[in-house]
Amino acid sequence: MKSVAKIIYLFVCMMAMSLAPSVGLGFPEVDEDFNLAEGLKTHPKVMPQSSISNVLIEKMEAIVDEDTPRLHKIFKDIHENPELGFMETRTSAIVANELKNLGYKVTTGIGITGVVGILENGDGPVFMFRGDMDANAVEENTGLPYESKVRVTNLDGVETPVGHLCGHDAHTTWLISLAKTMKELKDQWSGTLVLLAQPAEEPIEGAMAMVKDGLYTKHGVPKPDYFLALHTAPIPTGMVLTTAGRLNSGSEHIDITFHGVGGHGSAPNHSKDPVLMAGLAIVQLQTVVSRHIDPTEIGILTIGAVNAGVDNNVIPTESHLKLKLYFSTPGVHDEMVKNIKLISNSIALSNGVSEEKLPTFVHKGYTPAMVNSESFISRIRETLTKADFVSDIFKDYQITGADDAAALIEGLDGVEAAYLMLGTADPNIFAEGKKQGKDFPFTPHEPDFQVDLNGIPFGAKTAAIIVLDILKK
Repeated sequence: MKSVAKIIYLFVCMMAMSLAPSVGLGFPEVDEDFNLAEGLKTHPKVMPQSSISNVLIEKMEAIVDEDTPRLHKIFKDIHENPELGFMETRTSAIVANELKNLGYKVTTGIGITGVVGILENGDGPVFMFRGDMDANAVEENTGLPYESKVRVTNLDGVETPVGHLCGHDAHTTWLISLAKTMKELKDQWSGTLVLLAQPAEEPIEGAMAMVKDGLYTKHGVPKPDYFLALHTAPIPTGMVLTTAGRLNSGSEHIDITFHGVGGHGSAPNHSKDPVLMAGLAIVQLQTVVSRHIDPTEIGILTIGAVNAGVDNNVIPTESHLKLKLYFSTPGVHDEMVKNIKLISNSIALSNGVSEEKLPTFVHKGYTPAMVNSESFISRIRETLTKADFVSDIFKDYQITGADDAAALIEGLDGVEAAYLMLGTADPNIFAEGKKQGKDFPFTPHEPDFQVDLNGIPFGAKTAAIIVLDILKK
């Protein structure tokens, strides 16, 4: 077991859940003066101990087990037909139809392709479960019978392969399963269940898009008392990673455009070269973290794309950098952004650019760090010890990756939040990988990433037992 704990530690140290490039929709953009909230508000409070009965757990398991063939069919269908962020029209229609057929109050088109289903069932807490729907711009190479062969033109106009190589197809299937399980057990619980199918997690734009589109105002979705999100992990199926407090990092996508004066390659003295400016920025921006951020905090600045020019002998008028930021606190974020702009503007000025043509900055996807409620996590751990489908519960691992689930509840007072990672790697494949000297058989966003089919009922039961424990009568 110690070896498994060690590899889990390695996994959570390197895993990044939002590494895919932005699809470039530009909605919603955050202006340059956007003030981040203080972060997720957590208010520790005394929470009753888990008291879900074995009888109720057995009823829930029976429902999921009976439904598993249908869930496998849904999962394979979504996997074989993946869609990129803000393009999840087919997937969102599947979710909406499932929820409508079960009698949920359904709202579609929130934040472009987001779906919310609400089931009111008397007095009690509001429990929100989030499942993200989008896939990656990565070509799948698993060899599975339901392997994705999809290629699309993305919202930037670039043709790209598409594959569910981060497990969002499983997350969506878990949401659909939870809808059915809770409907069938309606006489066992009381409160309001909110099922939220979120678009565009990969570019970390979807959650904010739903909020800015009036999730809690125009669309009337009740603010949650409890919030739960689950994510696949390439560790053996049956394991659960639980973290009390900060789980991951906040993140933001920023595009920088350097504006120069184009010209002939043979006469650079008549130009102001934006390619040179971008090159200098690539190097100097690395000092943002190494020289401006407290080493005890998390600060990561990755430049994921560089674009400029077409011809060998032409100095272009513009160059573009796409930045990915990770940060542990809003204060670290603010310091990073301040220095990114200072360095970029200084480089432009030192190359003779006028004040009117200083670099422009587009703030795209953003999310704060996910901060789990200590009291809620403690109760979840207790609940999961009653589940025979859970093999191991690991505690308090942190990762540097990001997930914009946190943006759905940022600034809401008193929300008990939990984001868990579930093992969904076939134990035999995992063991074979260990024999080959691998820490993991695959990692998210790799062409060979896959979800064990047994992970579908496992995640479905995990979601259901947690929700039932909170809402049970």
